[in-house]
Amino acid sequence: MFQGATALSLDAKGRLAIPARHRDALTAQCGGNLVVTAHPHGCLLIYPLPDWEPIREQILAAPGLNQQAALLKRLLVGNARDEEMDAAGRVLVAPELREWAKLDKQVRLVGQGKHFELWAEDAWLKQQAEAAALFASGEMPVGFENLSL
Repeated sequence: MFQGATALSLDAKGRLAIPARHRDALTAQCGGNLVVTAHPHGCLLIYPLPDWEPIREQILAAPGLNQQAALLKRLLVGNARDEEMDAAGRVLVAPELREWAKLDKQVRLVGQGKHFELWAEDAWLKQQAEAAALFASGEMPVGFENLSL
């Protein structure tokens, strides 16, 4: 299970060094075979290939003539890239995906259970501020009404 946010830097070729604490799990789980794709919220999703495949099938099963479904298919599956961690534990983030998420050198890799989100540093800080404001307002999203921390 992937959790926690890690501040990282993309190298000059657009490669992301996966933190050592996640490398062994990714190697064991998927042999380092990952899928990187765009997320509607402006970040990237990084999935181990076996965890991405059922999600991809669910997305592709949506009706193709429904405009909203077609838009999501184009975004999520149309931008999906198969990438493999190299021997140093790095994964390439394609230029088109870096552009989508407005990634520069400084990024945040955020564990989300079975996958990661990859955020531009400034977008991540904005997300954190929005989350704090939501919590402070007392208006919790559906399913979180009884959350006690």
